[in-house]
Amino acid sequence: MRPFTIRQFADACGGIWHGPSELLTRQIGGVVIDSRQVTEGDLFLAVVGERADGHRFIPEVFQKGAVCAVSQQELSDPAGPYLLVKDTLKALRDAAKAYRRTFDIPVVGITGSVGKTSTKEMVASILGQRYQTLKTFGNFNNEIGVPLTIFQIDVCHEAAVLEMGMNHFGEMHRLSKMAQPTHCVFTNIGVAHLEFLGSRDGILKAKCEMLDYAAADAPVFVNGDDDKLAALKDRAVAFGLSPSCQVHADHLEDLGLDGIRCRIHAQEEQMDVAIPLPGTHMVYNAMAGTCVGLSLGLSMEEIRRGIEALQPISGRSHILRTPLYTLLDDCYNANPVSMCAMLDVLARTSGRRVAILGDMGELGEESEQLHTQVGEHAAALGLDAVITIGTLSLATHRAAGASAALCRHYDSREAFLAEADQLLQKGDSILIKASHYMGFEHLVHTLAGQT
Repeated sequence: MRPFTIRQFADACGGIWHGPSELLTRQIGGVVIDSRQVTEGDLFLAVVGERADGHRFIPEVFQKGAVCAVSQQELSDPAGPYLLVKDTLKALRDAAKAYRRTFDIPVVGITGSVGKTSTKEMVASILGQRYQTLKTFGNFNNEIGVPLTIFQIDVCHEAAVLEMGMNHFGEMHRLSKMAQPTHCVFTNIGVAHLEFLGSRDGILKAKCEMLDYAAADAPVFVNGDDDKLAALKDRAVAFGLSPSCQVHADHLEDLGLDGIRCRIHAQEEQMDVAIPLPGTHMVYNAMAGTCVGLSLGLSMEEIRRGIEALQPISGRSHILRTPLYTLLDDCYNANPVSMCAMLDVLARTSGRRVAILGDMGELGEESEQLHTQVGEHAAALGLDAVITIGTLSLATHRAAGASAALCRHYDSREAFLAEADQLLQKGDSILIKASHYMGFEHLVHTLAGQT
């Protein structure tokens, strides 16, 4: 991270210093909430989590060389200097906001119901053709992940791409206050988080909180094919498959698991590009990246190179070719839109097509209906096998019915794995997808022979 002192951190969060005053001018090497990751010179925030209380590890972090700790509890016998605050997570947010203000680089904020992570990867790959670009690690997109990512920005960085997720009103407002995006991307408005936001209109309202602290002149880029995002068209650049969008794509050519080709039109230019990841949704990601790239001065050729240099990440349209199977690992998260999109990808593969689907969370009162719709979609595609795992996905199983040659339901991963050898065949193309809490990465590792 760039120079930022303990005093600056303390002033930003209103902390009370317990330690030698001369240490306040000490620069912080990094900001950490996991005691296992502490290195020499780091500042450690003691966070009270569901599984552990970080305050227990304060003596340990000083042994590892932490410069100070931030605590929301008074320490009677501290092992080193510390800042006392009312709430360590709020202190993290407040300090990240102050740190963000110390640099003047483009910060791209990305939100939406589906595709945030893959769009973030696409935008970063494109910007990386010209700029030293920091991107959100993995899925660090919440009120802990975003500030920790902001603290990763260093003097070498010329741009940052931040994924911003939420599931309650007010969260995006707080994320925007920290990130202060200079460019805003909205991927779509789906049905994820209906449990907490009530309706797609509620989801739109919550996502639009990103604009609260965006730069006054921040360009906004929206999926012009999304009916709800049409509300932003007057102040935004639209991308989509419709020719009415300022940035649009046509001549789509499906390459199966090898990706998809298309022609992207923008600013009276056009380019033919081969996107190395499968699915029509990747075309939308490429168009979003094109919007951001053009706004930051990249040429169409630089944008094309960035799109074609895109690398898959685990759990996100990640293709694993093993001696037995071809695995389509999309298990990091799931909602009805992304489920159906990946089922479409599976349907276009060769060989025996097997879908292993799990529960989708945070869908509220419409959960059973939406799981049923996924099952109906799987049935319409005529897949060879549909295997469901979990409680909620029983509705998916019932809707898939007898449409597949093989249709089974299991209560747990373990129950399925006990019979997997009898169900799967060499040469199968297998989609593995569920919400993150289902732990389907274990299925990926097992079927890939990595356990």
